[in-house]
Parts: sequence; structure tokens; C-alpha cells
Amino acid sequence: MAEKVLIVDDDTRLSAMLADYLSGSGYKVSTAANATAGLAELARQAPDAVILDVMLPDIDGFETCRRIRATSDVPVLMLTARGEDTDRIVGLELGADDYLPKPFNPRELLARLKAVLRRRGTPRGRVMRFGRLEIDPGSRTVRIDGIARELTSYQFDLLVALAENAGRTLSRDSLLDLARGTELEAFDRSIDVHISRIRAAIEDNPKRPRRIVTVRGVGYVFARYQDDGR
Repeated sequence: MAEKVLIVDDDTRLSAMLADYLSGSGYKVSTAANATAGLAELARQAPDAVILDVMLPDIDGFETCRRIRATSDVPVLMLTARGEDTDRIVGLELGADDYLPKPFNPRELLARLKAVLRRRGTPRGRVMRFGRLEIDPGSRTVRIDGIARELTSYQFDLLVALAENAGRTLSRDSLLDLARGTELEAFDRSIDVHISRIRAAIEDNPKRPRRIVTVRGVGYVFARYQDDGR
């Protein structure tokens, strides 16, 4: 069955071009010209991924992404004409899985789309338990004390990569490789933003993390601590 992609962009010519290109690559594509229509379409058809423009006429893409994340973990690929690092960081902090500045090559967008869908759909390994923390790669869920915590698909894969290498310091490049990242998404700051979001979801005090610890100048380590009983 073809995977469904929703494009939310007020540039109707660009949306039509992308719809044709992605349809030719085997995707079932629908479009919306504003955030209100996009959110309604998201609720109606439950797409497998959303391509979301930042500059929309009614509600900007950042707020739209926040509203999507309130109800869904669907992969979100954000587009912007500005392409500034601050915009990328804001989008990632709000839960976007990836970010692509305009103008872009449709082949690059397709590669990024395939990457976020692959990360979402690939189960890995057995359930991992670390005291109060439970990570289930099969169902792609994270729980603290039995309560589900929300992560994007990429953030989940980063957490799995860290947990599978508990006690070992991983560089940003290693994390990109282990989380099935590619050179298309390998700018260092994105990893830092995603780690911050993971900490907000699983740490008791994200400002003083005890589970995912920064090793200055090297990367991150997933640490075992008191609530593991070890």
C-alpha cells in the first residue's frame, strides 16, 4: 500500500510540482494551501508524513507543527524560504523531524522523506528497561513509571542508539550513523536540539540530566544511575 504524504504549503505551483514528483515515486499525495485545511486533512486521513511550510497565510508553520505534535507523532518535514539556523532550531524544538530550506532539489526532499519514514517504520530489538524508564523499539514507545512520553521518530531512534550503547560515549557523528542519519541531516546543532527534547521527555530535571550526560568536546553518554538498582 502506498504511503500517504500531506503537503501543507500556500505555494500551489510548488505543491503541485511536489505532488507530481512524489506520486511518480510511489506515494499517495494530498495538498492543503493553509494550516487550517492542513490540520483538518491530517485528522481526516492520518498521513504517514507531513511536508509543512513555515510561511503560511493563516497560522505559521511553527504553531502548526506544535498543534500537530499535540495529537500526533507523524513525521514532519518543515520547509522555509529563510533557511536560517534559528528557524531550524525552533522547528526542531517544536517537534519537527527534519528541516529543508527553499529553494531545494526535489531529489533531496525525497531522500529526506524516505529517511524520516524509514526511521518511523523500522522496529529494533527487545524492550529495554532502565529502572523507571522503558524503551520499546517494537511499538516505538517510551515510558516513565508506565506513563508514555512523546518523542519524534528521529528522537526515538537517537534514544535507542544511546540506550543500546549505555555507558559508552558516542560522538555526534556516531549518533547520526546509529540512528540511521545521513549527511543530509548532519549539522551538529540539530543533534543538540534533539537531545534537549529527549531530556525534557525522560529526565526528572532536564537542566541537570542524569540519564543522558554531555561529555564535553566528545558527545553524549547514556548513564545508568540510582533508579536502575545498580
